Amino acid sequence: MDSLTQFVLGAAVATAGLGKVAGVRKAAIAGGLVATLPDLDVFLPFADPVDSFVYHRGWTHSLLVHAALAAPLGEVLRRVLRIGREHRWRVIATVLLCLTTHALLDAMTVYGTRLFWPLFPDPVGVGSVFIIDPLYTLPLLALFVWVLVRGKWSRGVERASVAVLVASTAYLGLSVVLQRHSEARALAALEARGIQPDRLLATPSPFNTAVWTVVAIDGDRYHTLYPSIFDGDAPPVIHSHPRGANLLSCLGPNAALAKLAWFSHGFLAAEREGDDVVVSDLRMGLSPAFVFRFAVARVAEHGLDEMTPPRRVLSRQRIVEDDLDWLGKRFAGEPVGRPAEQEAGAPLDGDVGDGLSVCRAVARKSGKIATLPGRV
Repeated sequence: MDSLTQFVLGAAVATAGLGKVAGVRKAAIAGGLVATLPDLDVFLPFADPVDSFVYHRGWTHSLLVHAALAAPLGEVLRRVLRIGREHRWRVIATVLLCLTTHALLDAMTVYGTRLFWPLFPDPVGVGSVFIIDPLYTLPLLALFVWVLVRGKWSRGVERASVAVLVASTAYLGLSVVLQRHSEARALAALEARGIQPDRLLATPSPFNTAVWTVVAIDGDRYHTLYPSIFDGDAPPVIHSHPRGANLLSCLGPNAALAKLAWFSHGFLAAEREGDDVVVSDLRMGLSPAFVFRFAVARVAEHGLDEMTPPRRVLSRQRIVEDDLDWLGKRFAGEPVGRPAEQEAGAPLDGDVGDGLSVCRAVARKSGKIATLPGRV
């Protein structure tokens, strides 16, 4: 989640845990700062943009690392706040909660968080909450401001902090229910069109949990649907796009692609932009304006050359006025397609031909077609 949300969540946890013994203002500010610590990994050096993408939310977000650091950090905090030794375990428990709630909240987004590093290196990403969600953040922010203004511990502060934490956690639970509902509606719409996807994932559209973005991988295509909780009986519109499977199959042993395939769980698409082969993570952004896109290879006379290091490529399109109008209609439950995408049944144009010609070039040189690494 965004830094503000993580700060005010930590502030709420520390207010509930330490407000009585440290004072609510000091507890809230200290809790917010402790909860920010895991995101300091953005200052760690990485070898290239792909490593920076896939290894963010790494060991600094591990629950095992948090358990190991809670005692020393708690002792430092106890001395800074001048809390007596009789409250040592309360301080340690609060520090642990500030750190772990940060990681667990991040894991609710689709980006992925390595919660169990180093025992289990794969990232966990539920994907039921957008990285910025006002409905989740605003109650926590209101509590933080109120605590700063009030400045004194009371039963009211205790009840308010617990109530906000319970309500915000319940909202996360509701988001999972809505996610499963959206996936079920999208799968039913696809199956009605005779489409059996290889994998399917629903994530919230920006800043809400009412309109969802569903991405379905179907061989050399991917489909996007946008179910709304305000829809009636009409199925969501299906938009279909080429996934660049020919280009992906020609890339062969490619370190950057292997990492992206592992991190995205196969939700990838490739396209040719000039002489570059650009791979996009389909889970983040609205097609074709994906947030994380990387040039991983370059077209050469003999086929494709791996790009070392890979390069981050900015999206060619951002949310435009048509998207805002469309999103408003989806909030109203109107069954309309997204203007920026083609509807189902449109020709799968793009770089299919280019991919085939490159494959033939690779085949002529090596005598075989390379296979894609990872889980794509």
